[in-house]
Amino acid sequence: MPNTREVTILLVEDDAGHARLIEKNLRRSRVCNEIRVAADGQEALDYLFGDGGQPRSSPLLVLLDLKLPKVDGYEVLERMKADERTRRVPVVVLTTTDDAREVARCYDLGCNVYVTKPVEYERFAEAIRNLGLFLSVVTIPEEV
Repeated sequence: MPNTREVTILLVEDDAGHARLIEKNLRRSRVCNEIRVAADGQEALDYLFGDGGQPRSSPLLVLLDLKLPKVDGYEVLERMKADERTRRVPVVVLTTTDDAREVARCYDLGCNVYVTKPVEYERFAEAIRNLGLFLSVVTIPEEV
């Protein structure tokens, strides 16, 4: 990403194969940012809010699956956007769900972008590469 600040990407994905595929195709799109992986919603919240409820100090961008163990993606999104410290962190929902009600729900909760993961391997890989190109031009808000 062309920002002067290094942005960490938090990939919240419970399917290890999908996580590897996402990271591989982001790298193919020349995204060289640090990518941290959380395998469930609770792990994502722990990373976001850190020990003792303190948020991470480095700028973040979150790639969030919805169907997660322990704490689902909707709750992660809701908690992020309800907390003053994390409400400006951009969230890209990246999931297989394409139901219009679910899309609307995510935008209502404050997601910034909603991307449906294609089921077919090649289309999935292409969608992630395109997402990587998009992420390379995104400007992340300054912390206040």
